[in-house]
Amino acid sequence: MASNCDACVNYVYDEDYESYSCMVNLDEDEYYRFITGTQRECPYFRADDEYAVVRHQM
Repeated sequence: MASNCDACVNYVYDEDYESYSCMVNLDEDEYYRFITGTQRECPYFRADDEYAVVRHQM
């Protein structure tokens, strides 16, 4: 995939499973494309920009 899941705001740490996971619910077709790598980039990718709020306040 072209986008990096580690830098996505939807990729969060789950303390119950002690691992990271995507919080977007994919349907069967999207999940298949994600697993097989046939999709070039994630349509739900949003950069995890923790300073966006600060820049907005300036």
